[in-house]
Amino acid sequence: MTVILSNVRLLHGVEQQYLPELFDVALEGEWIAAIAPAGTLPRAEGDTVVPLDGCLLTPGLINGHQHSHEHFHKGRVENLPLELWMHYVRAPKPVRLTPRQVYLRTLIGAIEALRSGATTVVDDCNMGGSIDRDSLDAIYQAYEDAGIRAMVGFSMMDRPLVDSFPFVDAIFPEELLAQMRAIARPSPDAWFAFLGEEVQTRHPQTNRVGVLVAPSAPQRCTPGFLARCRAFADEHALPVITHVQETRLQIVTAQAFYGKPMVQYLDEQGFLKPGTSLIHAVWLSDDEIARIAASGATVQHNPWSNLMLGSGVQPTRRLLDAGVNVSLGSDGCSSTVTGNMLNVVGSAAALSKIRGKEYSRWLTAAEALRAGTLGGAGALGMAGRLGAIAPGYRADLVAYRTDTINFSPLTDPVRQLVYAERGTSIDSTFVAGRCVMRNGRLTDIDEGAILREIASTYEDLKAEFDLADQSVGPLIAQMEKIVDRASALEAGWKTYMARLDE
Repeated sequence: MTVILSNVRLLHGVEQQYLPELFDVALEGEWIAAIAPAGTLPRAEGDTVVPLDGCLLTPGLINGHQHSHEHFHKGRVENLPLELWMHYVRAPKPVRLTPRQVYLRTLIGAIEALRSGATTVVDDCNMGGSIDRDSLDAIYQAYEDAGIRAMVGFSMMDRPLVDSFPFVDAIFPEELLAQMRAIARPSPDAWFAFLGEEVQTRHPQTNRVGVLVAPSAPQRCTPGFLARCRAFADEHALPVITHVQETRLQIVTAQAFYGKPMVQYLDEQGFLKPGTSLIHAVWLSDDEIARIAASGATVQHNPWSNLMLGSGVQPTRRLLDAGVNVSLGSDGCSSTVTGNMLNVVGSAAALSKIRGKEYSRWLTAAEALRAGTLGGAGALGMAGRLGAIAPGYRADLVAYRTDTINFSPLTDPVRQLVYAERGTSIDSTFVAGRCVMRNGRLTDIDEGAILREIASTYEDLKAEFDLADQSVGPLIAQMEKIVDRASALEAGWKTYMARLDE
């Protein structure tokens, strides 16, 4: 059966050129089949026509980095750097959730994604101390029910989290350090046995909700574990994501652990390849940028998160000049408060304007939108099949009304989309050719009932989250000493300055 989206303006092809004339777009199954001037596509009995009169049709945004395990932490902390904040979402005494609570938690992000123009989410989910099949199935089911495309990773590491920081042996009290090292985590063999099962039924090339390989960060993994992650991804043709040099402290960490920049370490390990995303990658040198470009790996830009955590400003123009593929992500809403992907795209373009006086080198709205669509597709090994409106591409599409204040008057739709629109103008959304939002309402779930249940569930859990936060206190006191010590040290190599420190 053919679905025809009629009378749309659109951003056409991989160039994402705005065409003001009205067009019809034909969908066959999950694919875009044809594009033609409005009223000229042949129609057969049984075809479905979706009138979108005058809407702006765009590729769905690809949120290349989110953490669903943070959704109940939304807005609970503020004004903390990464190395202090992160322990609130990985508390020594975490809140244990039922599968239903995990399902609801995951839907928070899925709903916000669809309501902010995203049709794909990459969820780097922390599974905690064990691999809980019921909770995992709840995560999958939430994305299935919402109708969104999702790739789920599992924040894998084989080192105790506390040992991913420098100076812990010198600074932490022995008892606290022993407690942190004793926190349970899945074994390497358990991780790869589990992934081996998942890839059989959840490969992202053939499943709307699939899996990828997500070693949390190089400093949280032994070299052998990283090598196994790389080999598994290569064997099964899976995307890879990992956090890299998000903060200045991580430069000091690389110096202490490897005696070289983290990107150089990964490159020499053979880890950098196409389909591999380096999340954040804020503090980079020219040599690191050149290595990333030569490898074909992606840099995954999280501008709003980098602002909210004070991590710094990525040298995005330098990356693009070097030929690096750049994608965009929201990161987790504990640090960002919002997973709104239109906000991320706008932030990527706007934030670039504080780096350098050469205004011709600032990112344009079109470049930011490209990173949020085609850049995301390239990062996930889906270049040529996702992220554009053209025949042969997956039908992941968003239609925005242009009679709203954000597009009035309609002067430059791309700039208005990137800098003004935050989701209020969305009329319809299609994922894999299916309509999952129509007339501004989600079609596959009862959003109102879900949000009421989420609110009630959080109220039931709030006291437990408060207790979990209290368990973080002794850890924060020691981590502040590590942050202070690292701040006082000179970096061992020159990077682009990412912060405006006084």
